[in-house]
Amino acid sequence: MSTTVIQVDGLWKIFRDFWLRPRVHALKGIDLQVNEGEVFGFLGPNGSGKSTTIQILLGLQFPTRGKVTVLGSDPGSVECKKRIGYLPEDSVFYPFLTGREMLSLCARLSHVSKNDRDQRVEELLEMVGLTAAADREIGDYSKGMQRRIGVAQALVHDPDLVILDEPTNGLDPIGVRQVKDWIRGLKKRGKTILITSHLLADVEEVCDRVSILYGGKVQSEGAVKEILEHQGRSEWITQSPGESQRKELDRAFADQGVEVFSVDTSRRTLEDKFLETVQSAREDGQETEGAEYGGQLPAFLSGPEESS
Repeated sequence: MSTTVIQVDGLWKIFRDFWLRPRVHALKGIDLQVNEGEVFGFLGPNGSGKSTTIQILLGLQFPTRGKVTVLGSDPGSVECKKRIGYLPEDSVFYPFLTGREMLSLCARLSHVSKNDRDQRVEELLEMVGLTAAADREIGDYSKGMQRRIGVAQALVHDPDLVILDEPTNGLDPIGVRQVKDWIRGLKKRGKTILITSHLLADVEEVCDRVSILYGGKVQSEGAVKEILEHQGRSEWITQSPGESQRKELDRAFADQGVEVFSVDTSRRTLEDKFLETVQSAREDGQETEGAEYGGQLPAFLSGPEESS
């Protein structure tokens, strides 16, 4: 039986003005359950309550009503915070620190032991493709490079729960693909990931379940495959038939009373084509001054059982 990592029951959040009059009803009784080892998508348009919910989960805001537990503890407790890695939507770093110095500072603040600190920093720099740029000041980094450092700092203390708020914001297609690969890798290691994103195609690829908010309420929730399924339709992928075969297939479907809605050639995604083009340029020896391709997840990012 799966362990519940995030449990939210009847959560309300009302922001009040100076005179304590209700000003904004940000959350209106939402329920949420995220289980250990799953990737959960938390979706909704701007102003739907996503950020408010995350702030409550992190202990940065207090609920007006309702019950919230995170990793079996009250949100914001010291024990709880030690086990959470967080990437905010807009990361703010000390611009005069280098990438290596920033990660080292985050490791110290997260109480990573001195014996492990330097190695973890180097492994994370390699993972996010910033080894060559590690000694440049973050103020000179592009937005995408700063986002990569943000991902690294969220993982430096080997958290059990990772909350990623718009993790692909500002990243090029290479970075977007790598973030998705890292999320899949974290899931394989037993981590629990809560992700918000407006890039729904990316969420669809990596999430097990999603919850869609609107107006401070959960409007739909379920497994990605189930909620996206076209009722009464199926999809077949075959080799391209010849003209005579196509006519024969059309007749066979018509004879069986099966309606064919569309037939099209199979295509790869633009993301696949982009990555193929960049990979070809790299293999030709062409260099870049920006972020490198990056690597796999570091070995120190263990599963919950291994880290306990």
